[in-house]
Amino acid sequence: MVLSPGIGHLIPLTEFAKRLVINHPKFEVTIFIPNDGSPMKYPKQLLQALPKSISTIFLPPVSFNDLPHDVDIETKIVLSVVRSLPALKHSIKVLLESTRLAALVVDLFGIEPVSDICKELGIIKPYIFFPTNAMMLQLVFHMPKFDQTFSCESFSDLVEPLKLPGCVPLHGRDVPDPLRDKKSMAYEGTVQLCRCYSMAAGIMVNSFVELQQGAFKALMMNQGQIPAVYPVGPLVQTGSSDGGVNESNNCCLKWLNEQPDGSVVYVSFGSGGTLSSQQMNELAMGLEMSGQRFLWVVKSPNDKAKNATFFSVDSVDDDPVHFLPNGFLERTKGVGLVVPSWAPQVEVLSHGSTGGFITHCGWNSTLEAIVHGVPLVAWPLYAEQRMNAVILSDDLKVAWRVKENENGLVGRDEIAKFVKGLIQGEEGKPLRDKMRKLKEAAKMALSPDGSSTKSLAKVAEIWNNQGK
Repeated sequence: MVLSPGIGHLIPLTEFAKRLVINHPKFEVTIFIPNDGSPMKYPKQLLQALPKSISTIFLPPVSFNDLPHDVDIETKIVLSVVRSLPALKHSIKVLLESTRLAALVVDLFGIEPVSDICKELGIIKPYIFFPTNAMMLQLVFHMPKFDQTFSCESFSDLVEPLKLPGCVPLHGRDVPDPLRDKKSMAYEGTVQLCRCYSMAAGIMVNSFVELQQGAFKALMMNQGQIPAVYPVGPLVQTGSSDGGVNESNNCCLKWLNEQPDGSVVYVSFGSGGTLSSQQMNELAMGLEMSGQRFLWVVKSPNDKAKNATFFSVDSVDDDPVHFLPNGFLERTKGVGLVVPSWAPQVEVLSHGSTGGFITHCGWNSTLEAIVHGVPLVAWPLYAEQRMNAVILSDDLKVAWRVKENENGLVGRDEIAKFVKGLIQGEEGKPLRDKMRKLKEAAKMALSPDGSSTKSLAKVAEIWNNQGK
């Protein structure tokens, strides 16, 4: 398995590897990890906890010194794989000397460069592990056609929503970042990447049929024109997500233990998400105005980028708490808990005191909320998060989506209204009820006779035959 940079890619791929070797113990897995220069402390801790049948190979670090400082994250991710190709090819050749290859799996950014290696070495076509959802995969297959059909410079200019088979309508403004604006540096490369998906032998998707029935049905009806699609999710972290920050872990859980059931709103924007100074201030005031209990993972603000910490997941800010409004901590003492930079999210979401989640709608966080039955306030920031917010609010109806005001901010009044409604209000009851049903559906999908377990078994059978 070949990884792309980012903790949001590492976690689902390693969970996929774990599920494969646990359910089908004949397999052994080697994970190749490109080195983009990001801190590796937390990824190494995750990898050290994997079963013995999963090994890892860290590829030599690559340099980005020739790139402009404001280059798109997607460009850096793809280049980290491309610039690791010589080392990757050498490592695969060495492995082939002692191992029967059943399959080569790449994550969503690796299909084009790794396909070239497969041709050169004369080995089987790669599979894709797709760590996000079926609606995004539908967009991937339709994007080359949309690129030719629409002449506008930005999909945000489209009046009519895009129609993807089996999916709710998608407005152009909610198209993922690298595909929304044709003038962006990443656009052409990302559309080309979409074209390459047809080169895959098959695609494993980190979602489940019961969550996205329409999208998966449409994808599977298209078999023959596109690679076979296998829903294998929800693949989320289980057990401790400590990350080595024991003090924060203990602090959060001890505080949650003292709160009433379902009374706390958890606020976190993932490993990469950042807010501006003004937005951070509005969020603080909205939480205070709501009068509800909250656990907020605070990062230092960034006024230029909404994904400023994507490549530095385990760097801890000196003290982001200094950026909070004057007197905020004193006024909310006993009601809220603020923790800098990191919290044990799996443990927080599974805790009985947690009754809601303000989230950036990263797909890992989305699935973790579904698995633990926690209703959402959807606050997308970058990548495909706006699309995920559409799924959560318009299709599944387990989230309220925030709206920016004329100043480009989510205002404190709206934040307070949503937080209060999620925890206390009758208007939050439908969200809570629907999320409970999805929690049960997720559990069933991963059961011995569940849809995702059977889907993984099909993949394993194909690989078992190829490895003979």
